[in-house]
Amino acid sequence: MTTVTRLPACRVLIGPGARHDIPAEAALLGGRALLVATRSAGAAADELAGALGDRLVARFDGPVAHTPVEVTARAMELVRARAPDLLVAIGGGSAIGLAKAISARTGLPQIAAPTTYAGSEVTGVLGETENGTKKTRRDPALAPGTVVYDAELTVGMPPGLTRTSALNALAHAVEALWAPDATALTDALAVESFALFLTHLPAAIAHGADLGARQPLQQAGWLAGLCLAQTTMGLHHQLAHALGGTFDLPHAELHAMLLPHVMAFNLPAAPAAADRLTRAVGPDPVAAVRSLAQGYAGPRTLAELGVPRAGLPAVAERVAANPYPNPRSFDADELLGLLEQAWS
Repeated sequence: MTTVTRLPACRVLIGPGARHDIPAEAALLGGRALLVATRSAGAAADELAGALGDRLVARFDGPVAHTPVEVTARAMELVRARAPDLLVAIGGGSAIGLAKAISARTGLPQIAAPTTYAGSEVTGVLGETENGTKKTRRDPALAPGTVVYDAELTVGMPPGLTRTSALNALAHAVEALWAPDATALTDALAVESFALFLTHLPAAIAHGADLGARQPLQQAGWLAGLCLAQTTMGLHHQLAHALGGTFDLPHAELHAMLLPHVMAFNLPAAPAAADRLTRAVGPDPVAAVRSLAQGYAGPRTLAELGVPRAGLPAVAERVAANPYPNPRSFDADELLGLLEQAWS
């Protein structure tokens, strides 16, 4: 069987202060920019808006997690009114996802400047939510053509978001290791990403302005995003999509709390992945990830996120009826057991 690997064709600017090159990048793409920004990145977006000057024709500050189609429709009204030549997204996965959704409808080129470790900026993957259901599309054309990694944009992340965003990205690397279309390249990217996250995340949580920790974490997120772009995600991502879309849950927190449960469930059926993680971080990679996830001061269970226990069987049935490729097969009852653990 032949495996096809598609590396995203994108231009990557990396280093402290790299965001200052965005106006010049915008000029290469036509100049008239729509700025898409999450509210949490408001200060950085204000700075960028000023730097773009007359090139900025519109700004949309209302991205929402899971990219609801009704939010995209509102942004499209602005696109039709102001006719930009390109999209500039700054913020977390919500901003980058919305820019992708706009690009999918218009063909406009994108510049992405992530302020978290979501990794979406280097993928042609877009998850959109409609009527409580999240659907994923993959198309290399959805990937931003220019990505700007400026670790200075991440120093303002509070400790909780630093932790959950990193674990969200870590899930891309972990699932790449047991993916049916894994390659030597994705294995190498995933292991390096995993090691960087576990090595540098504690320092970044303790000292948020430490660029010596922030830069490796940003690179780890980049590598994990490349894993997401090149492999098929499994049970972890399917559960996150099913739960997040159904109950409108915060994306990063949900990934963070699910990851150790899914690792414990899957790794006995994925010995090659388990061996690579063990060699990277020690004898018990599940415990290492669980320790990071449980150190979070915010919600650490599905119950604390507000998921009703009575809603778990329906999620288990839906996922079991149409499972993503996964190293361990399961039925709805086994899946419900996993969800009960994550709930309690």
